[in-house]
Amino acid sequence: MMQSTSPLLSLAIWCPIAFGILVIAIGRDTNRTLVRVLSLVGAIVSFLVTLPLYQHFNNAAHGMQFVERSVWIERFNINYLLGIDGISLWFVLLTAFITVIVVIAGWEVIEKRVAQYMGAFLIMSGIMIGVFCALDGLLFYAFFESTLIPMFIIIGVWGGANRIYAAIKFFLYTLLGSLLTLIAILYLYFKAGGSFDILTWQRMPLPLSVQIMIFLAFLMAFAVKVPMWPVHTWLPDAHVEAPTGGSVVLAAIMLKLGAYGFLRFSLPIAPDASHYLAPFIITLSLIAVIYIGLVALVQTDMKKLVAYSSIAHMGFVTLGFFVFNDMAVQGGIVQMISHGFVSGAMFLCIGVLYDRMHSRQIADYGGVVNTMPKFAALFVLFSLANCGLPATSGFVGEFMVILGAVKFNFWIGMLAATALIFGAAYSLWLVKRVVFGDVGNAHVAELKDLNAREFFMLGLLAIAVIAMGLYPAPFTDAMQTSVTDLLQHVAIQKY
Repeated sequence: MMQSTSPLLSLAIWCPIAFGILVIAIGRDTNRTLVRVLSLVGAIVSFLVTLPLYQHFNNAAHGMQFVERSVWIERFNINYLLGIDGISLWFVLLTAFITVIVVIAGWEVIEKRVAQYMGAFLIMSGIMIGVFCALDGLLFYAFFESTLIPMFIIIGVWGGANRIYAAIKFFLYTLLGSLLTLIAILYLYFKAGGSFDILTWQRMPLPLSVQIMIFLAFLMAFAVKVPMWPVHTWLPDAHVEAPTGGSVVLAAIMLKLGAYGFLRFSLPIAPDASHYLAPFIITLSLIAVIYIGLVALVQTDMKKLVAYSSIAHMGFVTLGFFVFNDMAVQGGIVQMISHGFVSGAMFLCIGVLYDRMHSRQIADYGGVVNTMPKFAALFVLFSLANCGLPATSGFVGEFMVILGAVKFNFWIGMLAATALIFGAAYSLWLVKRVVFGDVGNAHVAELKDLNAREFFMLGLLAIAVIAMGLYPAPFTDAMQTSVTDLLQHVAIQKY
């Protein structure tokens, strides 16, 4: 673990937070243009400061890179300790990139409390990057829990009619899930002789019984955040009520915090328990993939359909992690990144329609291609990526997970592969009813196609989806060494 001389990770974390605070401080609804421009500048600068991380990242190096360490609370040996490896690198970049998209998406749509809206997203971006960089257990927990506050405000202030209910449900589910995690963190702190260093925890030999308790404690927080079946019920409500930008960040980044927790905590700290409880996690993952796929098929609200499809896709991710081979784990991580692009784009598309017709009901549409051909082309592309069409990013991760699952157990692989069928069913059924056919009604006949701002933000995501689908090597190359090291560590079974 090499100490870094440049504070690149601190810049990635604190730059968007500083801009967010500045935007809120100067923001008044009388100077919205200044607020929007400053927010966009802040988001772009925050993205640019993450690019050197990729540029200088050494794919072949073992352990953490760009490490920063300074004493935070000396009495309790709590350190401001940051570092990334091939697993966390892409999530830092993804978070900063999605924040730029969200600021552009809210440019004209948000008219009240613009500064607070933009500031909340910028601050949340920095906090989420902090989750992916933290190597101190308490620092991780502080960042992990802090993400709830801006998202709670975003849903509660700018959300739909039932926004208060959805915001409180989201907050209570995720907060209660995390309380056991805090107990596990404190236990590990005392067990390690007063150290919150996550890498020290990963090297501690623990008996299986203790590992199982720690694994279950972490599972409570991470399963809710993913979300895994059956603790997923907060997500559709949160998505439906959240403004478009909230849904994009929730799907593209926040769900990844839980899955990332499995890779950073559950698997390396409790390797034996991970093997012991793998059948349980695989079963929950398969239920999410199959049952939730069927639930998505019967939805009448576009946002709910995409929300349920997110749960099914994240089931693929957790399945990939717990079959313990390179292909599946890398596939799970690739699926997380792809899902960030695809689900974000799907929610933006639904937001574009909602801004024009103020309805998310599938029955209120039909024949959109006749009045919005540019939008229809992009919406169909993202829908096909959502169901795993080859040459899109959605295919790469799912195919790798299925290959890894078949290698682990043929029948598990076969059950996982049914997700491609269900994904095609609900995605194409959505496209058929919304996009194709004759013009559904007078409102659809009056729709205007994408403006330059909307086309730009959706075009960026379309390029990302196709580029990742055609050439996933940069993603897999960066994570390969870290995934191999993780699996070698987890493979040492003692029970």
